[in-house]
Amino acid sequence: MPDRRDFLKSSLLAAAAASFSRSAAAALPPASTIRLGLIVPGGNDPLSALQKVRSFDLPTAQLGLEDFSPAMVEKTRQAIQQTGIEVTAINCSGPGNLIYDFYQGPETIGVVPVKFRAARVQQLKAASDFARKVGVHAVHTHCGFIPENPNDPNYEGTVKALKEVISHVRENGQNFLFETGQETPVTLLRAIRDVGLDNQRVNLDTANLILYGKGNPVDALDVIGKYVGGLHAKDGLFPTDPAKLGEEVAIGQGKANFPEIVRKLKALNYSGPITIEREIEGPQQGEDIRQSKIYLEGLIG
Repeated sequence: MPDRRDFLKSSLLAAAAASFSRSAAAALPPASTIRLGLIVPGGNDPLSALQKVRSFDLPTAQLGLEDFSPAMVEKTRQAIQQTGIEVTAINCSGPGNLIYDFYQGPETIGVVPVKFRAARVQQLKAASDFARKVGVHAVHTHCGFIPENPNDPNYEGTVKALKEVISHVRENGQNFLFETGQETPVTLLRAIRDVGLDNQRVNLDTANLILYGKGNPVDALDVIGKYVGGLHAKDGLFPTDPAKLGEEVAIGQGKANFPEIVRKLKALNYSGPITIEREIEGPQQGEDIRQSKIYLEGLIG
């Protein structure tokens, strides 16, 4: 049997080896968990929506819903279980009319318009409660045309409403995703700072910044990159008519530089979903989604 000195020596060597092993493991970069998905409206039939995602052999989805009743909770639970799709966020925008343009958009989108604010704060809270019941860990929305001037009287009210919603989302153990588009990245960063909660993330829509003429997604990553917790893979053209948004187009036909976007996401150690979005209907939508999947898989590697 070894004497005391041999025993202590062996113990110290074993401890050092274990410590080195832990340090080496900690030094290794985490395995990439970037995975593709599709944003789909759930309507009254979340099963059909998630089956559509499955038909493209995609593992994740953002699910758009406005009905958060107990019946919809059960439907959604069953749909997730039956399809095996990971729902990465619940998308909620209502209630009320939403007009995505430069003139009526500021008056109708998100929690910025005072006349819709209270109802939408309650709806976003309901979306968060719903997401908790079905096991989804993020709520996602357009917050609206957040005032770029922090001295705008409506800015303070918007931040207060966002803080109320995001605090509720935090209590449910979830992240809140700001959809980009209607404000510059700097304005969004200011709002995140002024809300001041640690569960705020950005859903970077690679086309919306272009469509609204607010910036481009590559440069936006320099400003808000550390907050990105979701990404809409979408492409578009800058507006040339000041009365209309730019045109959404298939990935690869617009101004979004996807090779550079993916490179910068990897440099930021991004490990979340990349969710394909194509805002047309019919057979061409399906073909564009399939081509986008192939293209993005190549970039993700």
